[in-house]
Amino acid sequence: METRAMELTSGRHRAVVIRAIEGHFVTQHSHVSHCIDMTKIKSQTESAKAAARLFAADFYNTPVDTIITLERTKMVGAFLADELSRAGINLQQDIAVITPEITGEKLFLRDNLLPYVKNRRVLLLTATATTGMTLLSALEGIVYYGGTPTGAATVFGGDFGTEVKIKGAEMPVPVVRLFGTEDIAGYSSYHPNACPLCRAGVKVDAVVNSYGYSKI
Repeated sequence: METRAMELTSGRHRAVVIRAIEGHFVTQHSHVSHCIDMTKIKSQTESAKAAARLFAADFYNTPVDTIITLERTKMVGAFLADELSRAGINLQQDIAVITPEITGEKLFLRDNLLPYVKNRRVLLLTATATTGMTLLSALEGIVYYGGTPTGAATVFGGDFGTEVKIKGAEMPVPVVRLFGTEDIAGYSSYHPNACPLCRAGVKVDAVVNSYGYSKI
């Protein structure tokens, strides 16, 4: 399967690289035509730093007290916090970086992490936001716990727009992505009950989550 992998390099920084593998893949909310492998960004220092710099360029003028990281993006989040604290509106700000639990697809904050969200301005960072459902749920969770979501960042995002409207928030939340579906020719996402690949009898290649993929 890896022989089908195509590398995509950001035009803004050559160290920011993801791989797209064409096939039939199952994610938490959908069936997709490509598996997006971003192990390098999540695991290697230089790639994580470079991704953080790109995100920071879009949020230098956004007030941030806390960064919530999902899908194993905490290293990128730490570099992002460092970048934001060096310039712009967050200069010398002591930005917290936390990773709450996800229970039943909902953001779950234990008591020790609650002070980092309640009455705080929160930036959400995640690896993928294909349908936007997980992103929306996490942003709603921030509002539920008394925080103010000031932005969302994802390495790879679907075509759901550049901002998300959520219940309880006065303003739409801006969304920044490093790569989008337009960067992958033929990329498609389907509801599990309406997947044309399944109807055509195409075998599922792998199950995909934030940790990677497992071949079937």
